[in-house]
Amino acid sequence: MPTDLETELEAERTHLAVSRQALHEMRVNAELMYAAGSTIAGDPFAAETLGTALARRVAELADDPRTPLFFGRLDMAERFYIGRRHVMDAVGEPLVLDWRAPLSRSFYQASVRDPQDVRIRRRFGYSGGDLTSFEDEYLDRGEELGTASKILIDEIERPRVGPMRDIVATIQPEQDELVRADLDTSICVQGAPGTGKTAVGLHRAAYLLYVHRERLRRSGVVILGPNQAFLGYIAAVLPALGELEIKQSTLDDLIARTPVAGVDSVAAQTVKHDPRMAPVLHRALWSRVIEPAEPIQVSDGAYRWRIDRGVLARLVGEVRREEPPYLLGRERVRARVVSLLQRQAEARSGESPPESWQRKMGKSKPVTAFLDACWPAVTPESLVFELLSSADVLREAAEGLLTPEEQTALSWAKPPRTARSAKWSTADLVLLDEVAGLLERQLSVSHIVIDEAQDMSPMQCRAIARRTSHGSITLLGDLAQGTTPWAAADWRDSLAHLGKPGAAIVPLTTGFRVPEAVVALANRLLPALDVNVPPAVSLRRDGNLMVQAVPDVAAALVNEIAEALTYLGSVGVIAADDQIGSLRSSLEDAGIAVSDLDDPEPGRVTVVPATLAKGLEYDHVIVIEPRHIVEAEPRGLHRLYVVLTRAVSRLSILHYKPLPSALLPEAS
Repeated sequence: MPTDLETELEAERTHLAVSRQALHEMRVNAELMYAAGSTIAGDPFAAETLGTALARRVAELADDPRTPLFFGRLDMAERFYIGRRHVMDAVGEPLVLDWRAPLSRSFYQASVRDPQDVRIRRRFGYSGGDLTSFEDEYLDRGEELGTASKILIDEIERPRVGPMRDIVATIQPEQDELVRADLDTSICVQGAPGTGKTAVGLHRAAYLLYVHRERLRRSGVVILGPNQAFLGYIAAVLPALGELEIKQSTLDDLIARTPVAGVDSVAAQTVKHDPRMAPVLHRALWSRVIEPAEPIQVSDGAYRWRIDRGVLARLVGEVRREEPPYLLGRERVRARVVSLLQRQAEARSGESPPESWQRKMGKSKPVTAFLDACWPAVTPESLVFELLSSADVLREAAEGLLTPEEQTALSWAKPPRTARSAKWSTADLVLLDEVAGLLERQLSVSHIVIDEAQDMSPMQCRAIARRTSHGSITLLGDLAQGTTPWAAADWRDSLAHLGKPGAAIVPLTTGFRVPEAVVALANRLLPALDVNVPPAVSLRRDGNLMVQAVPDVAAALVNEIAEALTYLGSVGVIAADDQIGSLRSSLEDAGIAVSDLDDPEPGRVTVVPATLAKGLEYDHVIVIEPRHIVEAEPRGLHRLYVVLTRAVSRLSILHYKPLPSALLPEAS
């Protein structure tokens, strides 16, 4: 005789099966509409547009039976199931509400203090795609589990292998407030390790697309990450939520207009990323605009039209004071010169000449020569090439802005012969983009999510600002994890360079991913990092920390991995970049299969260079030689802080060299 609990659990499984079947039927109907699209549309363009929309709809309705279709239930005046996407039956009644729907907000926000008409909140537990349990909170009786929910904690602590997962089942109230912030609101999230700041940014993008789909489909949403390894790690989150059209990119790829083949010194990189380069480039560009030296005379059949030098000088000065983008200003000068010529022609003939005449005058040799002399055409490559190739040009543009030593660091020791043959560096991309923004206006994106933003330079922030002049941003980062020479020390400075000085700075300090023992160890480094961030705290009382001095690190690593593989979940071996090759060889010699960061189907063990660890997570992290990581770069302690906080269950530290003093208990 089944118990009441078993009966109710079976009823929930039935609802899951009915919902999955309904989703399948929704997809079948979309496929049928897609197949008939060419016969429905009235013309080829309409057919293509409809076909694209229907193909997108078919893809959005894909179902993964391993992923729970719904994870919660609200008992209010009616009963609602909350899941990853909206599912309705044949007559249009909702079987599952999308987690982004207005009513679904109560699943995350309702409490005993503010029940929001919720009597019972139910969470479901799953094993794979099978519904195995549920847990109720009777808010109308004053019962609220919060983070004491076993199902919630089990989901947070669930072992992971492969890419990042969505967190729709575990979003906390403070995270939900950020996710549902208005489109026109820019926010900065200062998030300690494991607080879910990356997930907040991704889910905010998904939420904004749900609420403002047509607007954002036209003007775009972009996710910016620090590197391709990070983008690969987060790539599956948005598709799992049915969002397939959000562009994900690194900043370098977003602004790249030329291949990168050159390498800068640290000194040169630091200067190129400095905000003083903006006025240097502005001065170098606009110094090309000069007063005319002579009048213009243009032959027009039997007539010759003349514009005096003084008139031309006033015209150039007027346009310059209007402060248009440089190339727009050049065309504005051309148009006004043609207008003056047109007036003379009209006065002579009494008729307005045709547009073909105006185009002819605008391209005439005297007008073009005047423009080339007073307002010459420029490309980003030609301007930056001249600046980095000529010490005299750089000195004139940088006077009072850069020191002689900084100018020397910028200058090419052996300049290439032409801009076309130049080997541009990654840092040059921000200079080229700055000039491109001076030449022409950038198209504005509606929303950009910027992750690991603490490592963005002021010049990189300016590049984003040009693309969000009419849009908003979600800035995500942790000042304690800043590892570049130009890493941010104060979010207010970054926000000013991003053109969003009024954006709210919201701290997230409660960790859901990193266990307490690991957080406590990493917090020992904070006093040495010289950043004003509160120490992280963790809700996780599980986890394991082991710090071991060993005579042979490679041999100890093989044994540690063998032990780690007896547990569920992923294993990340993190070491200084120059140790990665030898460690991989040792593991392969021991018969341990090792994955690369860019493997499409990663195995359980991944060897990770410390410089690429940011944003990644592994159940078991094995850190090799912390002192070597610290000594490998100027901000090595910040790098070590990043490395230590990649573990979401267990952290092992193997070392032969002494540990960095900042990591020792007495240092805290």
